[in-house]
Amino acid sequence: MFLEEKRLAKESKPTYNNNNYYFETRKNRGPKMKKNDIQLGATYAGFSYFLWGLLPIYWKLIDNVRADEILANRIFWSFIFMVLVLLFTNKWRAFTQTLIGLAQRKKQFYALVIASILISINWFIYIWAVNSDQMIQASLGYYINPLVSVLLGMFVLKEKLTFIQYFSFSLALIGVLIISISYGHIPWISLALAVSFGLYGLVKKLITVESSIGLTLETLVITPLAAIYMGYLFYQGDNSFFSSDLKTNFLLIGAGAATAVPLLYFAKGAQKIPLSMLGFLQYIAPTLTLILGVFVYEEHFSGLELLAFIFIWSALTVYSLSKTKLFTAKGKKARTNS
Repeated sequence: MFLEEKRLAKESKPTYNNNNYYFETRKNRGPKMKKNDIQLGATYAGFSYFLWGLLPIYWKLIDNVRADEILANRIFWSFIFMVLVLLFTNKWRAFTQTLIGLAQRKKQFYALVIASILISINWFIYIWAVNSDQMIQASLGYYINPLVSVLLGMFVLKEKLTFIQYFSFSLALIGVLIISISYGHIPWISLALAVSFGLYGLVKKLITVESSIGLTLETLVITPLAAIYMGYLFYQGDNSFFSSDLKTNFLLIGAGAATAVPLLYFAKGAQKIPLSMLGFLQYIAPTLTLILGVFVYEEHFSGLELLAFIFIWSALTVYSLSKTKLFTAKGKKARTNS
C-alpha cells in the first residue's frame, strides 16, 4: 500500500489546468498542516484502516458466492456508488473534464487501464483468499506490501536505500523463507497481493487525480467487463445475484459502498497528517485481519508462522523507524561529518 498511500497523502486541493481538465498539481497543495487538524486526520485515516481490517467479515457473509462473481459485483456497484458520490459532492463536471483530459493524454490513459487491471487482480485474490480460509496469508501480504513497494521504487524509480532499510529487507526475507518452509511452498497469495498492490501504487504515480475521481475512473474502465460477465452468468443460469436470498443480493450491492467508503475516509485523513504517521497507521488493517483469521475464524497458526511474523514485524519496525525524523536527522549529520 505504501506507494499508493504516499501518492494519496500528497494530493492537493482540486484545480483546473490550462487544458481545462481536473488534475492535481504539486503547486496547489493547500494550506500547511495545522496541529489541530492532525488529530482529526489521524481519526479519519485510522478509521479507514479499521474498516479495511474488518472487510473480511463482509466477504465471509457472502462466501456462498464465488469470488469471481463477488469481484464483478464489487466493481459494478463501486462504479454506481462513486457516480452517486460525485453527483452529491458536485464533482461530476470535474470527473468529465478529467475523462476528456485522459483521452488526450495517452500515457496517462494507458496507466489508468493498467492500474484498473492491477487493482481488480488484487481484489480478486483478496476475496478468494478470505473465503478460502487463507486470511493469515492475506494479512501477511499487506504487512510486506510497504517493503515490496520500496523495492519497486529502488529498481524502477532508482531510489536509494540506507543500510538500515537493507537490514529491514533481510529480516523480511528471513520471515518469508520461514513461512515458506512452514507451508512447504512459497506463500504465493501473500506475494501476489503485495506485488499487485505495489505495482498498482507505482502505476498510480503517473495518474495524479483527486481520489474519488480516481476510483470512479478505475472502476469505469473495468465496469463494462464486469457487467458483461454478470450478464453471462445470468444467461448460463450460474448467477447468485438475484437468484439467492435477499441478504446476499443486498450484500453484493453493498460491496460498492464497502469498497469506496474506507478510501474516502482515507483520502480525507491523509491530507491532514504527516506521511510518517500514515506509515504507522497502515498496519492497523493487516493486524485486524490476522486477529480475525486466528481468533475468530480459527485458521491454523503454527509456531513457525508466528516466528515468521515476528521477523516480518521486526522488519517493519526497523523500516518505519528508519523513516522517522530521528533516523533521517542522524543520517544527514553522518553525511555532513563525512
